[in-house]
Amino acid sequence: MGRAFEFRKARKMKRWAAMSKAFTRIGKDIVMAVKEGGPDPDGNSKLRAVIQNAKAVNMPKDNIDRAIKRATDKNQGDYKEVLFEGYAPHGIAILIETATDNNTRTVANIRSYFNKCNGSLGTSGSVEFMFDHTCNFTINGEGLDPEELELELIDFGAEEVFVDEDGIHIYAPFENFGSIQKELESREIEIISSGFERIPQVTKELSEEEVADVEKLLEKIEEDDDVQNVYHTMQE
Repeated sequence: MGRAFEFRKARKMKRWAAMSKAFTRIGKDIVMAVKEGGPDPDGNSKLRAVIQNAKAVNMPKDNIDRAIKRATDKNQGDYKEVLFEGYAPHGIAILIETATDNNTRTVANIRSYFNKCNGSLGTSGSVEFMFDHTCNFTINGEGLDPEELELELIDFGAEEVFVDEDGIHIYAPFENFGSIQKELESREIEIISSGFERIPQVTKELSEEEVADVEKLLEKIEEDDDVQNVYHTMQE
């Protein structure tokens, strides 16, 4: 198994720990997808992917429909995706993906978390290069041979395919998302969920005390409503 497998295993229980937070994140994803490609999932591949993710975390259909309707309202503000980079204590690199309708507020909040926890907010590009930007799919594996599927999907950019109790997982570079999504859909393979992740190229092992220092900062960041995902180089 490769880095994608180990990364998923470590993050699995943390990814959508708070259901209300998951719904907030997906609600923003729906707004951004609709603003970008329209409210019809059949003609908007990004919206189709977000709806799949919503179903994967048991978001009620009414919530999904309301979010799509809200996104088409002219009074609905736009969310902008902003990436923040910095260092936690003990040299741990942190990458923060946000979706915000008020960048001034978000910048001030993120900076305050770093300052309060002895970290430092960095400049653009200061730590992003330490992470591989990947896309991923979880599909229904019934009737499929994972090894055969991996060989077939290599032509579409897949780099790692593995199986667990949730299904078959496919990882590839970020830019191959569209081609893999299109191929899976053309084969009528059920996509349970999909998304993007940043996998650290190297991780650092810390003592229990040092881990507590880093987690204090991570908790503050993850509680912020503007934050979608947080990645770091601490070994888990």
